[in-house]
Amino acid sequence: MHFSSPKMVCETKIVADEHDAIPGTKKESMMWSTVPASAALNPAEARDVRKDVVYIREFECGDHEEVRRIFYEGIMERIPNTAFRGLRQHPKTQFLYALLTVMCFFVTKSVTLTCCAPLFLMGARYFYSRKVIHSYLDCALHTDMADIEAYYMTPTGSCFWVAMLDGRVVGIVAAQGREDDNSVELRRMSVDSRYRGKGIAKVLGRRVLEFAVRNNYAAVVLGTTAVKLAAHKLYESLGFRRMDQSKDYRLPGMRRTPLERLFFQIRHSRYRLQLREE
Repeated sequence: MHFSSPKMVCETKIVADEHDAIPGTKKESMMWSTVPASAALNPAEARDVRKDVVYIREFECGDHEEVRRIFYEGIMERIPNTAFRGLRQHPKTQFLYALLTVMCFFVTKSVTLTCCAPLFLMGARYFYSRKVIHSYLDCALHTDMADIEAYYMTPTGSCFWVAMLDGRVVGIVAAQGREDDNSVELRRMSVDSRYRGKGIAKVLGRRVLEFAVRNNYAAVVLGTTAVKLAAHKLYESLGFRRMDQSKDYRLPGMRRTPLERLFFQIRHSRYRLQLREE
């Protein structure tokens, strides 16, 4: 297949923790409802149904503000997760911090300063996590998330969808075609924190899978730095297999200074779902 070469954008970051979904199509709104698709509804009933169902449609220009808000808030949630919960994924860093705390006691001979050392280290982790993630957000919000129409809706082989509930945008996801290996990358998946636990992320994920099948892609790929195990379980439930994991990943916007490397580490996992053999 042939399509336009994708422009350079920041790496995919995904925020997701959902459970159920239904299939849909690229051009038609995908309804998630207990009402059978074959049931005939009059206009008044249809309006009532749409108030409490999730459906997926393609991005429209009027969605831009809400899309950016959901993306921004989802990424901002990663600051404490990366700074604190993410430390458990880096035993060498834990050992180094413990060593620095012990050294503090031998140098200062102060129990008070030694007890304060872990608090200082955690504070530094939060500061650098916030700094790096803000740099990443600045990159993303000035590239593809600044012009979704140009990056995802105009090029052949790419698309951007929003999940609608109660008449508002509650989730987002993008698909970007990759010509080099005839795959499509699942990108920018995020769900409004007020609407999680409803299976919206899985609905969005399946929309990308169907898009890939309908457009004859051989595989769907994604990259994530998600710390929460639930996010990884979501990808696996969709059929993805983890291909590899980098323990010292460099986010766009990182400067890799000694202090930044000491207080900010993040794992990056690559997943792939093979749809057919080439």
